[in-house]
Amino acid sequence: MSVKKQEERYILLMKTIQLLRLISIINSLLIIPACSAQNPSESLLEDVLEDLSVNNGTDNSVNTPNWENELEELSNRLQEPVNLNAATREQLRQFPFLSDIQIEHLLAYIYIHGQMETIYELQLVEDMDKQTIQYLLPFVYIKAINNEPVFRWKTMLKSAGKYGKNELLTRFDIPFYKRKGYEQTYLGPSVYNSVKYSFRYSDRLYAGVVAEKDAGEPFGALHNRYGYDYYSFYLLLKDCGRLKALAVGNYRLSFGQGLVISTDYLMGKTVYASSFNSRSSGIKKHSSTDEYNYFRGVAATVSLAKDWDISGFYSHRSLDGVITDGTITSIYKTGLHRSQKEADKKNLFTMQLTGGNVSYQHNRIRLGITGIYYLFNQPYEPELTGYSKYNLHGNNFYNLGIDYAYRWHRFSFQGETAIGKQGWASLNRLQYSPVQNTQIMLIHRFYSYNYWAMFAHSFGEGSTTQNEQGYYIGLETSPFAYWKFFASFDLFSFPWKKYRVNKPSRGTDGLVQATFTPYSNLSMYLKYRYKQKERDWTGSKGTLTLPIFHHQLRYRLNYSLGDVLSSRTTLDYNHFHSQDRAANKGYQVTQMISSQLPWARLFADVQGSYFFTDDYDSRVYISESGLLYTFYTPSFQGRGFRCTFRLRYELNKHFLLITKFGETVYLDRNEIGSGNDLICGNKKADMQMQLRIKF
Repeated sequence: MSVKKQEERYILLMKTIQLLRLISIINSLLIIPACSAQNPSESLLEDVLEDLSVNNGTDNSVNTPNWENELEELSNRLQEPVNLNAATREQLRQFPFLSDIQIEHLLAYIYIHGQMETIYELQLVEDMDKQTIQYLLPFVYIKAINNEPVFRWKTMLKSAGKYGKNELLTRFDIPFYKRKGYEQTYLGPSVYNSVKYSFRYSDRLYAGVVAEKDAGEPFGALHNRYGYDYYSFYLLLKDCGRLKALAVGNYRLSFGQGLVISTDYLMGKTVYASSFNSRSSGIKKHSSTDEYNYFRGVAATVSLAKDWDISGFYSHRSLDGVITDGTITSIYKTGLHRSQKEADKKNLFTMQLTGGNVSYQHNRIRLGITGIYYLFNQPYEPELTGYSKYNLHGNNFYNLGIDYAYRWHRFSFQGETAIGKQGWASLNRLQYSPVQNTQIMLIHRFYSYNYWAMFAHSFGEGSTTQNEQGYYIGLETSPFAYWKFFASFDLFSFPWKKYRVNKPSRGTDGLVQATFTPYSNLSMYLKYRYKQKERDWTGSKGTLTLPIFHHQLRYRLNYSLGDVLSSRTTLDYNHFHSQDRAANKGYQVTQMISSQLPWARLFADVQGSYFFTDDYDSRVYISESGLLYTFYTPSFQGRGFRCTFRLRYELNKHFLLITKFGETVYLDRNEIGSGNDLICGNKKADMQMQLRIKF
């Protein structure tokens, strides 16, 4: 090693030490007792989404979940909490921190003991621990129910016109850099813009319109002569007598464990036991800017009897893709139409989808059957070679699944088995709570290599419910005051080839986390994750497959000084290596400080990160506070800094303005990205603005 490189590494080391010292000083000044604490539910939700984004096969743009729907629903619930005395099972399932066992015990408590008189009665509910109660409190309240009137359409519509709430939300993203694609390839300006209007009355009536133009897409010209590139509308009625749900326009579907169909992304590998449960949300509105994971048509759920529900749905929508010689050769999922090449893929074929679900639930038993049939107007014949040999092809497809669940005392069992045009899949999970504050989870999944379901989403190592089998065990416990432990181990295998793996392979995934919460306003955790998989060696053309080993270590400290000041410190270390190959390392240090001035309705936060990685495999992820109904966890490789500043100003109950500025500075390059995304220079800055009007 040259003297110059040694000097550079020494200087880098000294700067890192100075940064760590500064963070340590800040934390030592902030760690003092406080009387009140911030809403712990927001921190929990951020941690869940961060884990799901980083560790569940979603590190590419196509498979990255869009959290708008889930975040909007939870945000609305904060504004209009649920009365626990009237709460339904479906309403409670929308909270990602409640397990199925806790939901059943809560409903059983109200059934046996009558209506709650105070929120403090939650402490008497079996398996309802102190931490979960803290998460739940912002979303619920207690009010006596006296002879609830029979539902009448005329009364509901009259009340909706009088008490309904309107919301208008618009967003602008303005980059302060220029990508190469804008020189001659992209057809529109670099500004992103979306507009969302929504109407809501209680939990019974939802309606809205969404319009979006991605950066680089034209507005009011060329293929977007009607203005925006994407339009969406929805109407949803819920709990109107025997009509439990009616959706017209764009909607989402989730049944069972998601082996047949699911748009539920709040499920996967995290350090929270409740996130492993399927939400089975049924029919929901689609109010996000996601241009792929939705259905367009009509769907309804009707209550046939006390314990029986039947659902039916029909969808007819256009999809993007490539057509060659009268056959569909690929499906384009990004929703981007910036260049002429991308615009030529827009709405080239149609897909019709129909199906239904019949469900039965009585006391401890839940049974359901879901069937779906979809048809393309042209044959779908992609090139099926290598790992994609058993993927979907043809022009008509079907899936049929049976889901089941049973609860007995402290045991909870649920699962689903499904078949398709080829292959089958099964997921079964057992949850046991031997004592309060302790949960054990056992999950087995088998997804055959030739099983295919277009809109399925379920638990697994990969991003699809195909070509995977595995055994998972997890333990969550709080044996001591202020301490919470989570440990899990996943043994999985892929019976057929995968991307960058030219043979059947297997792997393991182990996780341990210890969380210490001595005060309501102070918490910290240490997490270690070990993952071993197999991958083709680069340049071997699939002839050499080696095991790869990935070690991840994270420390995070959260502190809040009432509602005035909060701090979050994150330290990450990654160690990645292949068999008989040199290791690649990466680390990042992030400090976030936020402050709120209640008298001025002003909230501000600033975040700074320093990252250093050897390559893409040792990349780090940095979560950031964003705009309403958004969650942002970008990845970074190389060496550089990332800083953000966000300002939130609530003028009154009608107007809310959010502005966010972010800049990334790379210290190891003079260009960022490649191809049309190439940026000349080592800096990348942008601004996001969002305005919400309620009336």
